[in-house]
Amino acid sequence: MRVFVTGGTGFVGREVVRQLTAAGHQVRALVRSGSEEKLPVAVETQIGDVADLDSFGKALAGCDAAIHLVGIIREFPDKGVTFQKLHVEATRNVLQAARDHDVRRYLHMSANGVRPDADAVYHQTKWQAEELVRGSSLDWTIFRPSLIFGPNGEFVDMLAELIRKLPVVPVIGKGRYRMQPVAREQVAATFVKALEMPETVGQTYHLAGAESHTYEEILDLTGEAIGEAPVRKLHQPLFMMKPVIKMLEGVAAFPITSDQLTMMLEGNVCDPAAWADAFDLEPIDYADGIKRCFDEEPSDQQA
Repeated sequence: MRVFVTGGTGFVGREVVRQLTAAGHQVRALVRSGSEEKLPVAVETQIGDVADLDSFGKALAGCDAAIHLVGIIREFPDKGVTFQKLHVEATRNVLQAARDHDVRRYLHMSANGVRPDADAVYHQTKWQAEELVRGSSLDWTIFRPSLIFGPNGEFVDMLAELIRKLPVVPVIGKGRYRMQPVAREQVAATFVKALEMPETVGQTYHLAGAESHTYEEILDLTGEAIGEAPVRKLHQPLFMMKPVIKMLEGVAAFPITSDQLTMMLEGNVCDPAAWADAFDLEPIDYADGIKRCFDEEPSDQQA
């Protein structure tokens, strides 16, 4: 198949592109000018912006499928980087381009926790994007992964850096909010397999690891993987952190926003059984997968 891919230079996108080409598919990747070198293998590229339909729409001509991976985890409104623009409008553009060029198969990256009444704007806009997909006439499949981890991933690198550099690692609240991270290689493999699984059309799948862990457990498992156990922790009272985060979230270097705090306290867990059964896989548990992230020096580069 010739597959049009958005977000191919991102953390998950690079693995999707790598696995697509390994499976014999031809990839046409939408990239921003100057970011081509982030692609893991040589593929056909289209310079453009997913928020500007005119810049890429014609690139879907001749394609058999579209994989839409673009998403952001925080907004920078002053730079025009918003959830509404990069989740909702971008999805509308890719769907329109697919319809214009009779690309029937469409795979969509969403997120666990999306719902119309969500407290987090991230989840709200991801839901709105899903609604556009469900309302389209395409042969769509939606994937809702939990937190995605892997070598050189932002989450893994952040935790490792905190554990290595700080005498005590700050933990917001009690650290009992639960997470069920899913391995990047399994997320990517799912997108590739789904291309040739007509039984997945019209389905929505939740992707997660085998077990859930508290944030404190995630820290300890990461510390063990990098040889820095035990991890010493310093709990920061939630009532003190909320106003601080609200005040500093507009600073790009500040590591967390109010929206992200809301999602973190909510937890990120789901039942991956339907996904595992449909794709005949055994979800990798973070306790096992995190060790592989540091077994050898990864060649991938984080965007």
